Amino acid sequence: MKEYHYTGPVEHRFSPYAFNGGTVLAVAGEDFAIVASDTRLSEGYSIHSRDSPKCYKLTDTTVIGCSGFHGDCLTLTKIIDARLKMYKHSNNKTMTCGAIAAMLSTILYGRRFFPYYVYNIIGGLDEEGKGAVYSFDPVGSYQRDTYKAGGSASAMLQPLLDNQIGFKNMEGVQHVPLTQDKAVQLVKDVFISAAERDVYTGDALRICIINKEGISEQTIPLRKD
Repeated sequence: MKEYHYTGPVEHRFSPYAFNGGTVLAVAGEDFAIVASDTRLSEGYSIHSRDSPKCYKLTDTTVIGCSGFHGDCLTLTKIIDARLKMYKHSNNKTMTCGAIAAMLSTILYGRRFFPYYVYNIIGGLDEEGKGAVYSFDPVGSYQRDTYKAGGSASAMLQPLLDNQIGFKNMEGVQHVPLTQDKAVQLVKDVFISAAERDVYTGDALRICIINKEGISEQTIPLRKD
């Protein structure tokens, strides 16, 4: 028989996960990459924070976007940061974007029986200075993409990216190379659209732009209801 509290029924079973919402997105260009996320941290119909960006800088050429269970996001990024420092002290150089993706795959696979509840997308520059995006499933399988969305509004963002960047199932359309300015504007547009429809996405948009000059950030407001 269930016990009841004024907030609702009390659960006695093991329930280690919560979904804190949020959306992450990454786009790769010829010589740049963009990783973006909203800043809303919520649970159910409660908003815990309106200023909780989900983009974490790993190196001067790599940024990771994490959404899902916020506790697992923080734990995972701390583990990655520690592993990067160990690598730098051992090898006297910074890990490349592709190597970070491979390392994250092994970290996630090592927790496959009790996985981190996190949608991970890595964006950065590869060894040749070209934009790279890596997307992951919760247990470590990953692939390199040109663009990827993850999190609560991913089902809304991915079709827009398929249309505007991938030109999927479109005939007679000229495939124009994606410029950095066009990519930034596109990211803003799709997040504004997502905030209109997804209750877990909103408040503000944090955009990290990675190119040969380093990492720069932009923040624009989204709807707060």
